[in-house]
Amino acid sequence: MSQTNGFDTIKKQFQENKRLKTTTIAILAVVVISIGYIVYKQLVFAPKEEKSLNAIYPGLNLAAKDSTDAAIAALEPVVKKYDGTKGGEIAQFTLARQYMTKGNFKKALDLLDGVSINDTYTSVRVIGLQGDCYSEMGKFKDALGMYEDAAAKNENEFTSPEYLFKAGLVAELELKDFAKATEMYEKIRDNYATYAQQKAIEKYIARASNKK
Repeated sequence: MSQTNGFDTIKKQFQENKRLKTTTIAILAVVVISIGYIVYKQLVFAPKEEKSLNAIYPGLNLAAKDSTDAAIAALEPVVKKYDGTKGGEIAQFTLARQYMTKGNFKKALDLLDGVSINDTYTSVRVIGLQGDCYSEMGKFKDALGMYEDAAAKNENEFTSPEYLFKAGLVAELELKDFAKATEMYEKIRDNYATYAQQKAIEKYIARASNKK
């Protein structure tokens, strides 16, 4: 074997060992990160989740009793301390509703914008309440958009027609967009028979259609 071939063989082995070493390090890094995440979840995040859920009860009880100012005082520190946990997000959602009760819709809107909850019902309500805030602030186009988004999210027999109806009212009474209002009311009639009957929706369709 020539010196050149010997050198090439050594070089090839070195490169292969280097690649193997790099791959091994990468795999070990993934394993370490995975273990670290599991440990964090079990030792840090899980207990914090439990603490956050325990911490919200005083504020929720005060809100249920319509003690708005006291509820705000109880919920604000929970929101700050447990941001990102389930309890913290529920506290922020409830806090936003308290500010709506006080008529501070800008503050409520800011809080709602930061709420992240996987719960199907609450996630729809977050969008719907944003629509309510915009409506109270006189921003009716924004309100309409939010109501449509709320109606489309996790479609069901309860919240979907409710927000379609709100969208129809905003379009008809505030924006004078009678075609849009008719469209919203007709969606209720065609897709949500029980709600349509409860609201006598044909009356609204006729009223909006006649104004086109």
